[in-house]
Amino acid sequence: MCNCCVTRLHAPSFLLGVLLTLPSILYFWYGAGFGTWPSFFDSYNYDDEGIVYDEELPILLRNTSMDTNTVILTSVNEAWAAPNSLLDLFLESFHAGEEIEHLLKHLLIIAMDPRAYERCMEVHPHCYFLKTKGIDYSSEKVYMSKDYLEMVWGRNKLQQRILELGFNFLLTDVDILWFRNPMKYISTTSHLTFASDYYFGNAKSLRNVANGGFVYVRSCNETVKFYKSWHQARKKYPEQHDQKVLNKVKRDLTSRYHVKIRFIDTAYCSGFCQFKTDVKKICTIHANCCIGLGNKTADLRNILDDWKRYKSLSFWQKRKGQFRLRAPQCRMR
Repeated sequence: MCNCCVTRLHAPSFLLGVLLTLPSILYFWYGAGFGTWPSFFDSYNYDDEGIVYDEELPILLRNTSMDTNTVILTSVNEAWAAPNSLLDLFLESFHAGEEIEHLLKHLLIIAMDPRAYERCMEVHPHCYFLKTKGIDYSSEKVYMSKDYLEMVWGRNKLQQRILELGFNFLLTDVDILWFRNPMKYISTTSHLTFASDYYFGNAKSLRNVANGGFVYVRSCNETVKFYKSWHQARKKYPEQHDQKVLNKVKRDLTSRYHVKIRFIDTAYCSGFCQFKTDVKKICTIHANCCIGLGNKTADLRNILDDWKRYKSLSFWQKRKGQFRLRAPQCRMR
């Protein structure tokens, strides 16, 4: 038989062999770290904003939810999750608080980058890696920078997804210390309950300035629509973060979707914006109105140490009502 005939006969087998071995070659090359995976391998998993939601999310939500189908959520990047940073203070406050340590089993931590996820798994059993295409969330994000805005709006979109899956959630920023259970101040008849940057005396008044870093949301059609429109309003205010946009559109959205919003008095869910010092009432303290990771960490550490000193007092010393937490040094006027 002529050589060219042999070549023709063997060509199909050769091509078949190449096709069969190609996946193994690619797996070795990219899996070993010699290259990055081509975008076509994972592009179909992402939504129109580059966020992927995999099958692990509903499983984790089921595993962490309370009997009321409610999950406590917070989010971290590498800088916030680093040792002795915000995540450690946040978790420590649950252990130091009054009868709230058990709530940690209902806490799902959203990691915004791989190293934050690794650190999260070292200190907490329930962690979810929110994969976002083409964005690095690992370093400290300067307030109102482009990466900062992408991060907070990505978190906002995840909250919408959790509502769509049928779960209620209590979102708490990681720069919040928990001392007591704040859930008794959450209205069961409202759709959304916000902590307040500034509270003006009426829990129903939309004059209160909503704190988007501490919010309880009940899963229903109304709140899903609310969140979708809130997120879409970003296009109208492209250089604003989610909380700023919320305070601009809350009147319109509550009217449009017949959503009931309530606000928590800062006497109970306090913050650096409107700092309250009555330690007998305070449930949480938020390092809002403060820029800079180091500034937040220093002030929260002082406040947590003060809380521990308060807990060590005798019953009669506490009853005198003279103990006050140190005021934060980092406050924007």
